[in-house]
Amino acid sequence: MNSRRVFLGVSTIVFAASAAMTIATCASTSAMGEMPMPGGWTMSHMWMRMPGQSWSGAAASFVGTWVVMMVAMMLPSLVPALLSYRESVGRTGAARPDCLTALVGVGYFAVWAALGLSIFPLGVAVADVAMREPELSRAVPIIIGVAVLMAGVVQQTGWKARHLAFCREAADGHLTRYVGVGAAWRHGLHLGLRCSQSCVGLTAVVLALGMMDLRVMAVVAAAITAERLAPNGARAARVIGLVVTAVGFVLIVQATGAS
Repeated sequence: MNSRRVFLGVSTIVFAASAAMTIATCASTSAMGEMPMPGGWTMSHMWMRMPGQSWSGAAASFVGTWVVMMVAMMLPSLVPALLSYRESVGRTGAARPDCLTALVGVGYFAVWAALGLSIFPLGVAVADVAMREPELSRAVPIIIGVAVLMAGVVQQTGWKARHLAFCREAADGHLTRYVGVGAAWRHGLHLGLRCSQSCVGLTAVVLALGMMDLRVMAVVAAAITAERLAPNGARAARVIGLVVTAVGFVLIVQATGAS
């Protein structure tokens, strides 16, 4: 019981630290302001290099910010799976269950880091085109609305349901086959891959509505936690999808009315 409390205490500290760092980064980015764009929207400086900064430095800064943000958003829904894994390997008498559990977590967030690394050049390319093509820039609010609407549709699919089911089943305690350093690392990678796919729609919402918007991040984090931990996760995911679809529809109506 004491070891369980220690695990939960450490998880709480990691969450609090990542949340504090995310809030500080958002405040710093907000203080810099955003670039007004044709079409009535603004572009974040996250997609630009700072003076004297190399592209590799900009990418590293983005990925670092992205991973910290993902830890804050995903850890509440991941803790039950990590706790289940820790207790499962502990029952086998395996040495250093805490280290193995930490390795699962590192593998999980390594997948999110790789995703951030792939998102950055795409975001930079879109930002570059939007700055060079005013007509395309004016269409961005509609594109954002469509992206959010499609994210809501994805929430209703069987594909989403299958990946969500895997993420929920990771907390069922039947994880003794993942004992060992290599197995723990592979389990973390597999869990991260499946859960990042489960979250693809809600991740798109964060990117579309503002990666540095704390309100968006908080709502999406709550939605992810609800569909992972609620008694009926599949139903929660569908309800969330309906809300997201409605938001996307409203954004499209607002964008077309303003154009």
